[in-house]
Amino acid sequence: MRGGPGQLLAGRYRLTDRPGPLRAHAVDERTGESVLLSALELPALLTAGQDPEEAAAAQADRLVRRVAAVGSAAPVAHPRLLRGVGAFVEGELLWTVEERPAGWTVAELLAEGPLPPYRAAELAADLAGALRALHAAGLTHGNMTAESVLVCEDGAAMLGGLLAGVAEEALAEELGGPGGRRRYEVRATLVGPVAERWPLDGGPAGDCWALGVLVQRLVAGRAPYPERDVPELVTAVRDGRREPAVVCGPLAPLVERLLQPDPVLRPTAEAVCGELAELLAGAPEPVDEERVAQGRTGGGPRPEAPPVPRQPRLLGGKAGGPRAGGSARKGGNGGDFGAGGGAKPPRIPPALLGPLLVGGVFALLALGIVAVVLFAG
Repeated sequence: MRGGPGQLLAGRYRLTDRPGPLRAHAVDERTGESVLLSALELPALLTAGQDPEEAAAAQADRLVRRVAAVGSAAPVAHPRLLRGVGAFVEGELLWTVEERPAGWTVAELLAEGPLPPYRAAELAADLAGALRALHAAGLTHGNMTAESVLVCEDGAAMLGGLLAGVAEEALAEELGGPGGRRRYEVRATLVGPVAERWPLDGGPAGDCWALGVLVQRLVAGRAPYPERDVPELVTAVRDGRREPAVVCGPLAPLVERLLQPDPVLRPTAEAVCGELAELLAGAPEPVDEERVAQGRTGGGPRPEAPPVPRQPRLLGGKAGGPRAGGSARKGGNGGDFGAGGGAKPPRIPPALLGPLLVGGVFALLALGIVAVVLFAG
């Protein structure tokens, strides 16, 4: 796609930004909503005895219907799941569309460095809640990555990329068949060496494994498996060759269980929600001296009920920014941090400073006159 801001796609999506060659931000002119467009190139299927253009059109129609079927079945009302809008074909590209509130992808956040463990636990709790809803609806996500998770301005994490993942898997099957070496090669080209996308198994257990990989990425700043190329990554996953989860601190026991090779031994999304709720309830209250000095509590109340309860806390990062926790610190209200928590008041009330200064000046003048009289005799 060579178009830029202002281009209209599918007669309704007006482009506003191009963060990548096959990604675009746009405004839906029918609803006024901001959306994210993700594209896949559609090579023609050279089927024997069939016109190439007809084959490509039939292929595109099948892909759009498969994506649309998943979009219509997804629990679009869940507060931590980005809503898939639909899919369309324009030229040689298959586009998927999902809502896009203001925020930053996890990939963008990690460019500034890893997150504190308890902040990562908050984001993981949001994502586990979204997975729980999907699994309850009989769906698998399959595309939880640092690029598909959005952290909104209020600090909440939202899981996106569902329709884009469905489109990639469907295209890999169209071009490579239901399984085997050919499908693996096509999928490797489409997906690339992204650790979260290569579990040994699919279904809900595969989603939970991907969550474990993402949590370790959040805390350590890198995946627990090598990501130089797909063959090395897949071999490392198969052999269980990874960086230990000890780097995740208090999240290490949960991450170790999520990355178990045996899917039966992994906790479900429901169980992960419960474990993270307990972890967050007992989290320590870190001291942020800069915020105390500035009298700020950082962040604001998060809209809509989160999937697990949280104790109010301040979990680090820039005040009000995506790396900050979603709630204000206990006792914090406009800079009031409780006994001993803020700056001590001045010993002299400001209202008395003026009169005291004037009186001091007169006293100095009187002493000067007395000194002159005594010196003169």
